[in-house]
Amino acid sequence: MRTIIRDILRTSQSRTVLQPALFGVLLIGIFGLLWYGWLSLRIPSPESVEPAAQVEREPLPVVYTPPPVEVRAHENESRWPILPPPPDPKMELIKTRGCVADGLLNGYGGDEKSSAAMINRSQCYYLHRALETWLEPPDFDRAYRLQKEITKPNTVYGMFIAEAIDTKAEYDNPIEDREFDFKEMCRKGSKNFWGEHTCKPSLENAEYRKYLEYITERAMDIGVQVFLFGQVFYQDAADLDRTRMPEVIAEMREYAEFRGMKIFIGAQTNDIQDEHYLRMFDFIEGGVGINQDGWVEEGSCFSRWWKQPGDWCWALLWHPEYISKANNVLVHLDWSGKIGDDMSRFVRMDKAEREETLGRLHRYFGDKHVGFLMPVMARLHRDNGGCYGGDKHFYSASRKYSCQDEDAINTILSGK
Repeated sequence: MRTIIRDILRTSQSRTVLQPALFGVLLIGIFGLLWYGWLSLRIPSPESVEPAAQVEREPLPVVYTPPPVEVRAHENESRWPILPPPPDPKMELIKTRGCVADGLLNGYGGDEKSSAAMINRSQCYYLHRALETWLEPPDFDRAYRLQKEITKPNTVYGMFIAEAIDTKAEYDNPIEDREFDFKEMCRKGSKNFWGEHTCKPSLENAEYRKYLEYITERAMDIGVQVFLFGQVFYQDAADLDRTRMPEVIAEMREYAEFRGMKIFIGAQTNDIQDEHYLRMFDFIEGGVGINQDGWVEEGSCFSRWWKQPGDWCWALLWHPEYISKANNVLVHLDWSGKIGDDMSRFVRMDKAEREETLGRLHRYFGDKHVGFLMPVMARLHRDNGGCYGGDKHFYSASRKYSCQDEDAINTILSGK
């Protein structure tokens, strides 16, 4: 190559005339050949590249294999009443006309007839967490009786599958003719997490899977169509690559399909951002984190607890980090039964402020295609102050009690 360059230069010096353009082309070609030769020496051929190591995960061990769905359905028919399948739930109506009716079918709030009458007067299409399981297995006989008091047609009921169980609860397992053993359902290391004789249940325990099968299928048999797993990261495997949720979701959908009904399954996922995981669920759900004036924030984490990277994040699910990776998002005024939560701040407002706050939040989240669920029944701390329902530790929107928010809520939901 050096000889070629030298000959060209000599030719030029001997007054052989080369056009400038031709000379430039020759130089480009020469340096191109040099560059190609250099690369061929440095880059190994494909045959010499060692393949990347493939990490193979061990298959998940079998936790629980349920009986065939037709067997389960036939046995259930011999044990309790089976209602005809209700109309398919509509997610858009859930988003625009959904209401929090915490424990309605458990008898929460004291006056069961008053609560049923409020729902019958309401514009609520969907009753979020109408059937509760927090530290208390559901009483389906009571739920069935209370449900018959709701005469408003095409009402969709939701069930909360709590991340908290009472290890001393006594609850029949009619399939195996024994009582469930709630101690066997516990996640390792979660003893007394929610107080004495409590724990977090784990989907990796067969006894909990049997309990879930029983309560979700019996709920479907009385027409419950929306299921919400509370703080799913407490119930599922710590490693999301080893999640048990697909198995549980598949079993629930299989039973619903056999019954000829459609169900929605959601979860409280907090700050999980794994899109594959989030899209397993029909929706994700969480609180809004209002300030004392009823306004919400725009960040991804509620600033009450998150100040800088590394702080605990209470996720604001309408933020793009979450909503862009989920099928649907439902939010509400959060309640924990503690002073300072969303419902605590809400009931301390005067009536006009509460109405303005609900209307503004419904519009704000509607514009983002997020469902804002109106509060009609929720727990309060008994020393919270402000308005309340049948007793000081429970909120009711009913016109019968001191808050009297139901007319404002119905006006907002009707779109007037």
